[in-house]
Amino acid sequence: MKHVVVVEPQEYDAYKKTIGGDRLIVTPFSNLGQGSIPVRNFVWEHSIECGHKKHWVLDDNIEDFNRLNRNKKPSARTSAIFRAAEDFTDRFENVDISGFNYYSFCKATDAVPPFYANTRVYSCILINNKMSFRWRGRFNEDTDLSLRVLKSGKCTILFNAFLCGKVTTMRMKGGNTEEVYGDTDDRREFAESLRRQHPDVVKVVRKFGRWHHQVNYKPFKDNELILKSPSLEKVGNDEYGMTLCADSAN
Repeated sequence: MKHVVVVEPQEYDAYKKTIGGDRLIVTPFSNLGQGSIPVRNFVWEHSIECGHKKHWVLDDNIEDFNRLNRNKKPSARTSAIFRAAEDFTDRFENVDISGFNYYSFCKATDAVPPFYANTRVYSCILINNKMSFRWRGRFNEDTDLSLRVLKSGKCTILFNAFLCGKVTTMRMKGGNTEEVYGDTDDRREFAESLRRQHPDVVKVVRKFGRWHHQVNYKPFKDNELILKSPSLEKVGNDEYGMTLCADSAN
């Protein structure tokens, strides 16, 4: 799958050494002190200018992708998982955001459905370019955007069938390590900013030694997925060319 990496000018040389300059797009700004927001909105507008209906935006600390099937999570060394997610999302006329759940959130010992509807989507996100919303704020922008979509009456899809292995925040240098995470009170600012944006569904709680936001997604349980065509309800099984290799990790 062809993809590009968007970097700020100060990052160009480092990324060029790894993936080559022909896969890089450089922003016209740098170090604005707003975390990933300016870059994410730049990517959104660039996708629209290229004539695309949707675009993926991925965090830069994802180390692997996996397929969850029959309680096993082998690595997915193929772009087919993205095509499958795109095609499934396109079955519905009212899904503005979809994406992959975290590897660590789907334990091999748990029974989980192929996807959850109407919840937050983090870090590996397929976005409908027609949305009137844009990224905003500085903290918890993924949750904020998901909530604005849900409050508008639209739906989100979080895939469990396909997973992303995200490195734990602050374990990897780069990105927002200093600009966003460098000076916080056990991340209370993160939780409080989301509560101010959505006081009707967000509470601030302290657990696991730091502050967290706690979101109530129950008000959106009746946001109904609407098929574009009734014939799409039963389309059979398509593995998109994927096969399980004997040496795949579980």
